[in-house]
Amino acid sequence: MSAKELITSWLEEAGIEVGGDRPWDLQVHDDRLFQRILSEGNLGAGEAYMDGWWDVEQLDAFFHRLLRAKSDRRLVKASTIAQALWSRLINRQNRRRSRQVAEQHYDLSTALYQAMLGPTMQYTCAYYGPDGEDRSLDEAQRAKLELIARKLHLEPGMRVLELGGGFGELARYLAAEHGCELVSYNISRRQVEFGRRLCDGLPVEIRQLDYREAASIDEDFDRVVSIGLLEHVGPKNYQGFFRLVRDRLRPGGLALIHSIGGNRSRRTADRWITKYIFPGGVIPSEAQLTSAKEGLLTLEDWHNFGPDYDRTLMAWDANFLAAWPELRSSEGLNERFYRMWRYYLNSCAGAFRARGLQLWQLVLSRGDLPRYSPQR
Repeated sequence: MSAKELITSWLEEAGIEVGGDRPWDLQVHDDRLFQRILSEGNLGAGEAYMDGWWDVEQLDAFFHRLLRAKSDRRLVKASTIAQALWSRLINRQNRRRSRQVAEQHYDLSTALYQAMLGPTMQYTCAYYGPDGEDRSLDEAQRAKLELIARKLHLEPGMRVLELGGGFGELARYLAAEHGCELVSYNISRRQVEFGRRLCDGLPVEIRQLDYREAASIDEDFDRVVSIGLLEHVGPKNYQGFFRLVRDRLRPGGLALIHSIGGNRSRRTADRWITKYIFPGGVIPSEAQLTSAKEGLLTLEDWHNFGPDYDRTLMAWDANFLAAWPELRSSEGLNERFYRMWRYYLNSCAGAFRARGLQLWQLVLSRGDLPRYSPQR
């Protein structure tokens, strides 16, 4: 069976037709695509899309069907296996490697993120509510901020440690709306600059340091919060991360960890995502997290609202599309970047829609609370 016949048969199992007329059907512009996918797996598929070898009218729908049928698992190649074996021997999320994702991804043009994310500048999953309310992206992002505050049972004057501060909106919100004092760690130069301007005049200190630097400080906090950092921590560092959280928490304190989660334990990420979007990123599983926190912290609440990330990503994609003509000229972005960015947003949306990825919020304590009441 030829590469074309083999790939075509896999796609048909997922309800996708090569050359079909439905929005999720594959349109091939270069027949070398099939051998490239067979030889290079998901990395080859993504790079071929960036090169213009294939198109789909609705990428999100294409990936939803492909991932729901688990057709992507057929593309595990020897190079992927070698990468997994190598990850067992080295720490792919050491401090030097962690700086790479800041420089390659988070230090991209601030104008790009402002256009895509909207006024809240929240680059993590929004919260549309338990019944999927008809909220705008901005409303859902503000609802996420308030959800975090409720779960942490904040009181004015509390000291909060933030690990991985993003563009600073959570720190601003907790300080301005809840009267808290914040210390925030972030290694992205552009995000730190943005966050410091945003939080000017508030009791917020943003330190341009790796989150691990907080392990050596002689400070303790009423609350610890980490939104969207754990995906960059890596399996070899999960236990150290939870130990840091425990060591910084005062007695009776609470921590909230917000992270993408996976249904299977992994040591490596999708090869295309690793190369072009998040170097060193790995999605944790339930088993990895519960094992890593064992003996250190008590799990008080575990909340999954993964389907909201599908909606969030599609809203980001719509914002990016609307802003693209201006971004292309003002930021000097080219067609290859456009295709890469849309492939990233839509493939991730499809993965959440297929329920292969989740979004978790964990509330943790030192085990010294008589009772915790989830506030959703």
